[in-house]
Amino acid sequence: MNSNFMRITLFVLLGCFVVVTCSQPKPENVIVAENKLPGTTDWLISVKFDTCSLPDHRFCRRPQVEGYCSKTSVATGDTIDFFVSTNPASKFSLNIYRMGYYQGKGGSLKKSIPELQGMQQAEPQPDPKTNFFESKWNKSYSLVVPEDWVSGVYVCKLTTIPEKFQSYMVFTVRDNRKADFLFQSADLTWQSYNRWPQWHSMYDEGHKPWVNTNGAKVSFDRPYGIYINELPSGFNPLSNGSGEFLLWEFPLSFWMEREGYDVTYITNVDVHAISSTLLRAKAFLSVGHDEYWTYDMYNHVADARDKGLSLIFLSGNTMDGIQYLEASTDGRPNRTMGRMPEREYKNEQDLMGSTSWGVGYGSFVCTAPDHWVYQNTGMKKGDSIPELIGWEYNGRPVSDKHKVEIVAETHPDPLGFGQGDENHVATVYYGPKGNFVFNAGTCWWPLFVAKTPAYQHPHKLRQELDFSKPDERVQQITRNLLNRAIKQTN
Repeated sequence: MNSNFMRITLFVLLGCFVVVTCSQPKPENVIVAENKLPGTTDWLISVKFDTCSLPDHRFCRRPQVEGYCSKTSVATGDTIDFFVSTNPASKFSLNIYRMGYYQGKGGSLKKSIPELQGMQQAEPQPDPKTNFFESKWNKSYSLVVPEDWVSGVYVCKLTTIPEKFQSYMVFTVRDNRKADFLFQSADLTWQSYNRWPQWHSMYDEGHKPWVNTNGAKVSFDRPYGIYINELPSGFNPLSNGSGEFLLWEFPLSFWMEREGYDVTYITNVDVHAISSTLLRAKAFLSVGHDEYWTYDMYNHVADARDKGLSLIFLSGNTMDGIQYLEASTDGRPNRTMGRMPEREYKNEQDLMGSTSWGVGYGSFVCTAPDHWVYQNTGMKKGDSIPELIGWEYNGRPVSDKHKVEIVAETHPDPLGFGQGDENHVATVYYGPKGNFVFNAGTCWWPLFVAKTPAYQHPHKLRQELDFSKPDERVQQITRNLLNRAIKQTN
């Protein structure tokens, strides 16, 4: 065989190899594959409007069916227990849905238990000083989480038979895989505002509404009652048992899964307890209303930032309060929480870039149109996104330990709360490994990226706001943040 023939043959073979290699499609990530499964809106519950006058719960408790989970998050292969009370005693169904995009329907049915026998379970008696109690209910059902369940937030829809009273339970399935994004659910904040059965939140010390010094303790061993703070919305039936997930976090999760981002899910408790979980991603997401953190959470996230993790705070009033976690009275870890004596962080801006404040409302005003955050938005200096600042926000002073870039700034309207006395700012600074930290500084950011089947107009006090049309600029800024995080090399 002559040498020219050999060279031609080798060239053809190499050419074929290149063509075959280049034509191979990029493997889809687990989120894209998951969202190709059939979707449904059957996860939505129906709860009739009802109010109660003080000193009872403002939006009345629904004792017909209530429940809670034994864990805030669970890995596949592990067991999670469900505790349900029905009053009067009745049969009930239990349907478990993973929340995501799923052709715009928002959920996918993962397991259906058509009939379980319910019973009325005892309402615990609180400690008169701390308001603390634990529900010690009989177990209603145990689930070994299937190995093929994808990480996400799962809601359990409870429906009594035959009356069809409904509520939720909520938990997160976590994993250990490498992913682009860690999406954190703010379960410490959910539980801080949980008033079940009535006026028993961190804000109701001694069973007195809106008394919040340092003495209150609350347990995860109880249902989530209907959210009654009214500042993200008025009466919201879908908050009955779901914490604040459907109020705050779900729109961003829904949108990210629609866009096909590789995201995995954790909780505040996971960030507190499992520091290594942060080091398997490119970016960490704090979403919506993420007010309460422990010192361990702060230290774990700061350490991960120093090792190259980007931090994206699409949240407001974040890291305002300091909490501790301790075991339940029977020794299960991280089932009880309360406030630390110092109450509030003094250096949260050194992690987030800006400082936590309280209630304030306003427009998101661009100050740095040439910044990469605004790429492809068309925004100019002074352009604003109306009503994006709310319900609570972050602002000045910014950290003096980092070179903080201010990309948006305005003075919010506190509407008589006396909390909005500093400007709102959105900030960026850079970590030591080419990573970055962005802080949008507003609870309402997720509400502007997507309208989910759970959408309800939010309230500015008693004024109803219409966020039903997503804002393309907020979507593009979010896209810019996520895409930059994906491209970084630590």
